[in-house]
Amino acid sequence: MKHFFWLLLFSFHFSHAQKLKKADKLIVSALQTHISYLADDKLEGRRAGTSGEKLAYEYISNEFQKAGFAPKGEKQTYLQEFEINDGKEVTSASHLIINSNDLKLNEEYFPFSFCPNVSLEATASISLQENSNPWFYDIKELVEANKANPHFDLTEAVKTKAKQSAKKGANAFIIFNSSDIKDDLRFEPQSRAEQLSIPVVYITKTAKEKYLKDEIATLDINFKIAIGDKKRYGHNVIGYIDNGAPETVILGAHYDHLGFGEDHNSLFTGNSPEIHNGADDNASGVAALIELGKMLKAAKFKNNNYLLIAFSGEELGLFGSKYFTEHPTMELGKVNYMINMDMIGRLKDSTHSLSIGGFGTSPTWSSVLPKTDKYFKLGFDSSGTGPSDHTSFYRKDIPVLFFFTGTHSDYHKPTDDADKINYTGELQVVKFIFSVIEKTSKTGPLTFAKTRETQMNARSSFKVTLGIMPDYTYNGQGVRADGVSEGRPAQKAGIRAGDVITQLGEYKFSDMQTYMDTLSKFNKGDSTKVKVKRGSEELSFDIVF
Repeated sequence: MKHFFWLLLFSFHFSHAQKLKKADKLIVSALQTHISYLADDKLEGRRAGTSGEKLAYEYISNEFQKAGFAPKGEKQTYLQEFEINDGKEVTSASHLIINSNDLKLNEEYFPFSFCPNVSLEATASISLQENSNPWFYDIKELVEANKANPHFDLTEAVKTKAKQSAKKGANAFIIFNSSDIKDDLRFEPQSRAEQLSIPVVYITKTAKEKYLKDEIATLDINFKIAIGDKKRYGHNVIGYIDNGAPETVILGAHYDHLGFGEDHNSLFTGNSPEIHNGADDNASGVAALIELGKMLKAAKFKNNNYLLIAFSGEELGLFGSKYFTEHPTMELGKVNYMINMDMIGRLKDSTHSLSIGGFGTSPTWSSVLPKTDKYFKLGFDSSGTGPSDHTSFYRKDIPVLFFFTGTHSDYHKPTDDADKINYTGELQVVKFIFSVIEKTSKTGPLTFAKTRETQMNARSSFKVTLGIMPDYTYNGQGVRADGVSEGRPAQKAGIRAGDVITQLGEYKFSDMQTYMDTLSKFNKGDSTKVKVKRGSEELSFDIVF
């Protein structure tokens, strides 16, 4: 059935292409080739730091080389590698031995993510709670007493019990569940909860029955907890067209996508993981990037150099573009402006709507961009920020433009496939962007202007917002503000970009998820205290939502 659909699609595009010029037909064909490859199942959704990402960056690097773009990554290659903190993992150095029985990690035991790294040898009994020894605790009562309480947090209850036990003399806290009610406890790799002073270890029911059947028996216990950072590595792909000009224009598009949805950023509600091919998001932008680069290399206007960057890690929170702006492979002071293309492959034939963000980031844009267009229905947004890579450049006081053909029902789902791309529509987007670049070749360097901030990842169900742009690459305790919106509660309270927010009222939080959970507890008009870390200082501000 899919082959038949592709045949229909090809027939449509072929008949439509008969109306196009030869050069346009070649671009349409190239767009189809790029997107079909990047959105193929064998790339497994191009999740940053995976073998699928590797296949994608090898393809893009090869296309850059064939087009004659000079490598502008690291070590005279097209690639710029950056680290992605993937949370925590229990390393192979960990073990738990009870009476000479070496328990299997995850099958028979696991430590909690808030455990300190320790080694311990002791003689203990389940029925005895002696000073400077491991204490055992059956969570049966906790589970059964709260089985009908949807707000009960078992992990937090375990932490509280462990803290109490530590104060009373326990040097380890070993828990098990003899109840028939499942507890769903597990090692949480993404947790940034504060470490406890003693290790907390979970023994599974089968291991309890096998090794801890006699609750008054003396147990020889030997364990080592070794929890380390789990890392993977993303790669930006960077090519350069050197025209010997004093300024450089950056063209960008992210090439990573969601993989199988492992990072919990999918909108798919099915039971089994599926490949998210991301044809529109954002194989479409990368295909345009490659073809625009070819057109610019052949163009006669040479008043700017052109740096082409295919970013990875965008879906995780602008990791790749933020890394580039912090570790640029060229001098950012010589960047004229940046153009970002994200999801430009699903132009609606009924409306031809094209959204352009960043209109307010330079006064020059009003003279370069047309108010109306014979093909497109243009929509403008003045803000230089938003949920895509141009935000990273705006934060470095660089004028930006963001091109986008609109969202659709396949967004962040496995159904965003290559057979749904409007290739002739994308051709028109490419030609429009090219015309904008051509006009700027005659304007000289653009002047930067600040604009209002837009919220990334804001949830419409929230009654309040703090008015910060979170730094998703931050791995410490709390949430670091990458930017602060003018006139919003954070800015009015005195919070600045770079501050790390750790507490709202009585609620402490350790990461983005717990921060979001905390925001949901407040209503518009509420006043409270907000605690932040600014360098080595700890500050407290009054805030009104």
